[in-house]
Amino acid sequence: MAKKRDTAFPTRDEIVAFIRAYPGKIGTREIAREFGLKNAARVELKRVLRELVADGSIARKGKEVREPKGLPPTVLVDIATRDADGELIATPVEWDDADGNPPRIRIHIPRRPLPGTAAGVGDRVLLRLEKIEDDGEAFGYRGRIIKVLDSARTRLLGIYRALPNGGGRMIPVDKKQAGRELNIAASDANGAEDGDLISVDLIRTRGYGLASGKVKERLGSLSSEKAISLIAIHSHDIPQAFSRGALKEAEAAKPAALKGREDWREVPLVTIDPPDAKDHDDAVYAEVDPDNDGGMIVTVAIADVAFYVRPGSALDHDALQRGNSVYFPDRVVPMLPERISNDLCSLVPGEPRGALAVRMVIDEDGRKVSHSFHRVLMRSAAKLSYAQAQAAIDGRPDDVTGPILDPILKPLWAAYRLVKRARDERDPLELELPERKILLKKDGTVDRVIVPERLDAHKLIEEFMILANVAAAEMLEKKGLPLIYRVHDEPTVEKVHNLAEFLKTLDMPFAKAGALRPAVFNRVLSQVKGHDSEPLVNEVVLRSQAQAEYAAENYGHFGLNLRRYAHFTSPIRRYADLIVHRALIRALGLGEGALPETETPETLAEVSAQISATERRAMKAERETSDRLIAHFLADKIGASFQGRISGVTKVGLFVKLTETGADGLVPIRTLGSEYFNYDEARHALIGTRSGAMYRLGDVVDVRLVEAAPVAGALRFEMLSEGNEAPRSRRREHGSSKGADDRDAHPNTTKYKSSKKSKPGRNVRVKSKAKKIIAKARASRSKGGKPKRGKS
Repeated sequence: MAKKRDTAFPTRDEIVAFIRAYPGKIGTREIAREFGLKNAARVELKRVLRELVADGSIARKGKEVREPKGLPPTVLVDIATRDADGELIATPVEWDDADGNPPRIRIHIPRRPLPGTAAGVGDRVLLRLEKIEDDGEAFGYRGRIIKVLDSARTRLLGIYRALPNGGGRMIPVDKKQAGRELNIAASDANGAEDGDLISVDLIRTRGYGLASGKVKERLGSLSSEKAISLIAIHSHDIPQAFSRGALKEAEAAKPAALKGREDWREVPLVTIDPPDAKDHDDAVYAEVDPDNDGGMIVTVAIADVAFYVRPGSALDHDALQRGNSVYFPDRVVPMLPERISNDLCSLVPGEPRGALAVRMVIDEDGRKVSHSFHRVLMRSAAKLSYAQAQAAIDGRPDDVTGPILDPILKPLWAAYRLVKRARDERDPLELELPERKILLKKDGTVDRVIVPERLDAHKLIEEFMILANVAAAEMLEKKGLPLIYRVHDEPTVEKVHNLAEFLKTLDMPFAKAGALRPAVFNRVLSQVKGHDSEPLVNEVVLRSQAQAEYAAENYGHFGLNLRRYAHFTSPIRRYADLIVHRALIRALGLGEGALPETETPETLAEVSAQISATERRAMKAERETSDRLIAHFLADKIGASFQGRISGVTKVGLFVKLTETGADGLVPIRTLGSEYFNYDEARHALIGTRSGAMYRLGDVVDVRLVEAAPVAGALRFEMLSEGNEAPRSRRREHGSSKGADDRDAHPNTTKYKSSKKSKPGRNVRVKSKAKKIIAKARASRSKGGKPKRGKS
């Protein structure tokens, strides 16, 4: 019911406060109803809302308004343009479209900029932000440049295809640029050969025909799929070569000695990793605790990378620039040179290695009651694969696992059973999203795509690592030392509301009482366990979640349902873990390689923003490489039919993920049929306005492959399956009730028409009919009556 109040127009502050407090979707109608605004006052309200959007007080998406998403004190941005006064304007690199338009940030350039902070349009920079409260300021934030990370790109990346008469073409590697080739004259080829990955300067564009380019650099041959990952490496500027200084430091490094360490060489720690792992940086051991009835002691030892990679060294500089290792099916781009990662810091059996270890006392209910950190010299007792360790526990030991089954493996599993009990009580988010792995042949081509079995051995290591990460965060907080947290924010109110609206379409209640917890989502997931809708609901719940990141301030880890969490267990491949190791060494006085006194929460906030960006860069590069490999694999199967599941629904069409390979491809909306299809955001579906045929996220469908672009990793499908019938209420909502013409779709719904069976003069008839309806409505109003509602 509308709130009764004085007719005085609300202040800007009152409007903003109401928008921020409103629990669901809100637009002009809801605001006007709240404040009792009618007629001219509603026109004024729309004007005020436009001003509030312009100055950043609120955000708008379509007809909805909402509180704008805030930015952290340190943020990674792209410099987008200059304003009329010549000042640089930037936008954040990471921004969720659901939060409206990204805020624009004015960059403050001091009269005497520090070295390395000169920037221009197109550059990617790290900023320190301050919020602007002045109402006369058109920007919500002002930023000061901390560091320039990437200069503006002036070149394009592609594959060179030689032509018989000399010269050639550049095929773009960017999926968005697919089909936009460049002409390369023979004099501009710079020695490029067919199949080379090249960088090209655009030298001439035309109103018609192909644009021209000049080869500036040959980056390598792509004669086999073994080199496909080169595309992602170069297109994302992932550093491949280590600096001379870093390589020199790595070669000069000596193995860790016992001096200053506890001697743990007789503790039978073992490593459990994938069978193809080249580095082994974590080892585990468990034993019964004689002082804790029913409890266990779990020990996790992590390679002592901080001993070799000192703050401010060349190795440290290179590691920070990379941020993390990047894993492709055919290669690894490591964060550290192999001398460190695959040798001195690899916990190989029988060799003494330096480590930072944590001993955790677990009670009979699986809860950690205490922990202690130690800098040690250890010697791994065995190197096991997940399947090998699991087979031994399941009664199939081999020559390696047989002798250690009773003294080492069985106590590990006993400790895991305790820890799992506490984990189940904690109830973290339980999404079932199988991960596929691409297996290559010796020649680098795709052999097959598999979904590795999820074993208890995997879960055991995962839970022990989580325990160790929590212990590291707790220890550093207790000692008052700065650290980099691994944080995961809870879903926004908007995303939770959208999820609830979606679940309504499945007749599933979404009851949220009190604080939001992962258990709320787990209850939903448990209801669809084993049902056809399980993959769909898991996917939609995943999309409702925030993205995990690194931060110097702690706001908890929602997905794991933990109040404090830090990455400690893999400093070989993650820079955040190296920072945590250094902080522990400093906090506990464990010797060399400690975090410098100059490192503060402010400086670590800068590092957090940088390595969060490199992590996302790595994820995107890995995903693109998988897409390209699969597209190569399917390129000779044009015309073949496949089963898949709709993995995305957009205004341009349907994305379908193939069941066998996990390949994603697009079914353009224009190819779906001979009618308009409406995009139903709440249902994650496209619905035909005449037939009511519905294609929905998660539907199992059959498609035909009609096009493959291996270089771009793009696939295009044709839909073979008929859409399901939409519920009649939704069909009426979208203008598809019985007898309605599909040209008269609901006026508030965007319409998309297939290119099939189009008829000349159709738009003229539609406009003519619309004019008649409008004229009839106006005539009815002029007589004082109400216009009659037509079919919709």
